[in-house]
Amino acid sequence: MTELRIEKLTVRYGRGPSVHTAADEVSLTVPASQTLGLVGESGSGKSTVARAAAGLVSADSGTIKLGGKPLPRRGLRPVQMIFQDPRSSLDPRMSIGESIAECLPSRFSRSARRSEISRLLDMVHLDPTRRGARPPELSGGQLQRVAIARVLAARPAVVVADEITSALDVSVQGAVLNLVRELQTELGLSLLFISHNLAVVRYVASQVAVMRTGRILEAGPADQVFHRPQHSYTRQLLDAVPDTLRSTP
Repeated sequence: MTELRIEKLTVRYGRGPSVHTAADEVSLTVPASQTLGLVGESGSGKSTVARAAAGLVSADSGTIKLGGKPLPRRGLRPVQMIFQDPRSSLDPRMSIGESIAECLPSRFSRSARRSEISRLLDMVHLDPTRRGARPPELSGGQLQRVAIARVLAARPAVVVADEITSALDVSVQGAVLNLVRELQTELGLSLLFISHNLAVVRYVASQVAVMRTGRILEAGPADQVFHRPQHSYTRQLLDAVPDTLRSTP
């Protein structure tokens, strides 16, 4: 996988007196084959950074580079995004197999596509024989697994996961997080993991950045940020997390 570097990214919404700066000169690096956890309260600008990285939002200024080069503007996006709610990100009229096939590179033949869909479903621990099922037939946790398989089908250099467990029942959140950790290890994913939940970020990320009101307040290795926080806001967030969760490996 490849390093993603965001430098002085600024994104504004609206015009004139109603303009809102959602990301204010944000600088972040997602190291190659590692997970950067971006954490902050609702409205802090995390999702704006995620969408800008995935090419879904235009930047007013700043740069986003992949492996030292600007992101390409055409073709398959090398940065792919897993959205918060899989029910809204998957077409209910398409089978899950069709949704995954849609993202496969064009070089795959029909038989190769079928084989690859089965491989991807198995990779996210779903029965490949369910490729013909449609989204309404699956649970939220199963749909998020499909969304992950769909993103992996596109062969991304970097994956952005935006609050991917917050819309799921608590009983299945852990299973999805375990899957993310497993895939990151097996595939060497470069992953930007967005969450408002520090305990979740602690579980999946090797690097952590803390964001508030559009700015990065603190960033560094997870152990450093969690055990030796430098900013008062980071300490406030940590004070709200039970000690047992703060020490999760």
